[in-house]
Amino acid sequence: MKYLIWILFIATVGSIFFGFILDVDYSEKLIGFGVLGLFVIVFPLFSYYRWKNKNVSDYMLNKENIEKMRAYNDNVEN
Repeated sequence: MKYLIWILFIATVGSIFFGFILDVDYSEKLIGFGVLGLFVIVFPLFSYYRWKNKNVSDYMLNKENIEKMRAYNDNVEN
């Protein structure tokens, strides 16, 4: 999965780059497809890859986590 994300990222950035560099009739389409691929395919795949097997409640600000942060800060200050 990691290598697929890298390949797609390089392909989309390359498409955007070549769209700016090349002077052809379809250069705007290269830029558009590169941006579309980046935001519709690469970013969701990357987000899924990084967040799988993670507990989302560990990153949410709820009462339990606020108490943990306060206890940690009290221990650090002493």
